[in-house]
Amino acid sequence: MSQEVKVPTLGESVTEATIGEWLKQPGDPVKVDEPIASLETDKVAIEVPSPVAGVMGAYVAQVGATVLVGAVIATIEDDVAPGEATSVAPREKPAPKEPAPAAAPAVAKEAPSESALTLSPAVRRAVLEHGVDPSSIKGSGRDGRLTKEDVLTAAEAKAKGPSTSSGRAEEVSTSTALAEPVEARSTGERREERVKMTRMRQTIAKRLKIAQDTAALLTTFNDVDMTAVIEAREKFKDTFAKKHGIKLGFMSFFAKAACLALKDIPAVNAQIDGEEIVYFDYVDISVAVSAPGGLVVPVVRDADSKSFAQIEKDIAGFGKRAKDGTLTMEDMKGGTFTISNGGVFGGLMSTPIINPPQSAVLGLHRIEDRPVVRDGQIVIRPMMYIALSYDHRLIDGREAVTALKTIKEAIEDPMRMLIDL
Repeated sequence: MSQEVKVPTLGESVTEATIGEWLKQPGDPVKVDEPIASLETDKVAIEVPSPVAGVMGAYVAQVGATVLVGAVIATIEDDVAPGEATSVAPREKPAPKEPAPAAAPAVAKEAPSESALTLSPAVRRAVLEHGVDPSSIKGSGRDGRLTKEDVLTAAEAKAKGPSTSSGRAEEVSTSTALAEPVEARSTGERREERVKMTRMRQTIAKRLKIAQDTAALLTTFNDVDMTAVIEAREKFKDTFAKKHGIKLGFMSFFAKAACLALKDIPAVNAQIDGEEIVYFDYVDISVAVSAPGGLVVPVVRDADSKSFAQIEKDIAGFGKRAKDGTLTMEDMKGGTFTISNGGVFGGLMSTPIINPPQSAVLGLHRIEDRPVVRDGQIVIRPMMYIALSYDHRLIDGREAVTALKTIKEAIEDPMRMLIDL
């Protein structure tokens, strides 16, 4: 007897998704609530749990297919005896339990080309995120295909360096040596690969283009002396971490500074809705976070009334869940203003694009020592360029410049955030 697996409810106004990856192969044992597939929606990836325990049955839809909420995508079969389980799995290639050493080079030689041509979306994202060469990794999946765990293990081994002596690291090193693409290097072969855009990437592309086509975008810049914030972090980091269980970062300072500016200049925290302007008496800050599938913007709600510690906890939680792929639609719903930190990737300056229907976004960049003049003397200070992109239909240049200047002053003198100046 089989049990149907259906697409679960995906969130408000979301009616369809794309199958991003099958986490279980036909014939694999499955536990109750164990994830068997990953669905990609416009904003997040959602895992589909098994409704019953049993054996993975047939796929009704394949990777890349668009499925509606409530549609059947697979079946779960009743448990079978161990001796019968192998007959359920289609296309399974028989292999000896202890392969002869002479067969190893041939397997290693096939693995790179096979895995390179059949990378699943999750594996591809892991490869891009960790910067590893998929052709140098020995796949442990069916038919020598790469799994996400293979990529993570290889990335960990790469980070530890050549001195790593664990069994798995040795396996990766050996497969690298055996799988050297000699033919491609000697013949100068060049390859192209076409990969369908994920639903999330398609949505990101559409929203950014809509922002450019609709809003009258303009960006104003300033620079910030980070000395006071760096000194405050250094002075209180141990006490802060001990009391709150979280590190004191820069984002909480900029979030609180932005709240001051948005309260003083309400238009920067407003939105255009048709022929009306919507003003908010609260500040919900969307924080741009890099995830394997693309940029996501979870929302720190009521940031104006939260403490530094709570803001840091919210942001750290969003970052972890973004990497794990466990962010929900509710996490990214709403938002009145966005902060994007390109400095973590080394960016010196940028013109960020607003997150519609919001009207402004603050861009942060890397901190670097630069010569500046203080009291008639040239001194070295840790400086950061900051940028405010805004919709000129709603926000005038004077308001944008004033808001950015308020943020600059609050960062350079954090006491302003305590006494609301």
